[in-house]
Amino acid sequence: MSFEGSNIVSSESFEPTKEQLRAVKAAAGAALGFENASERFASIVLTDDETIHRYNRDYRGVDRPTDVLSFPSDEGDPLEAPPDGFLGDIMISVQRAAQQGSELGHSTEREIAFLTVHGMLHLLGYDHMQPDDEELMLSRQRAIMSLPELSEIK
Repeated sequence: MSFEGSNIVSSESFEPTKEQLRAVKAAAGAALGFENASERFASIVLTDDETIHRYNRDYRGVDRPTDVLSFPSDEGDPLEAPPDGFLGDIMISVQRAAQQGSELGHSTEREIAFLTVHGMLHLLGYDHMQPDDEELMLSRQRAIMSLPELSEIK
């Protein structure tokens, strides 16, 4: 699966590794392929806790860092001319991914892949606010993370 339409962007304060970028591309492509949305794309930013904290505070009213934020293109202020197939933006804290990966016994890259899948599912309309919705989203995440292109990321 290719994910050529995506924009992988690093913040000024953080430079992702090649392995982290590969994990994002593989996870985004796997999620889009699984959801029959291969023609769609998103902007994905790998950043640090300080930056994601600021966005979490300013856009969600939550004054702390988080692991992943998703900003669907069909929410908020309307875009004058959204690119065809553009789903929205995802922001991932690599610091938070490293901590969570360590706590769960896997690599930072594996956690980044998981957070990318989670963010992509949000952009595709999935949510986890209600128990039924949460179970559906979790089952999709598990299925995507078990795909061959992601199972090799340990």
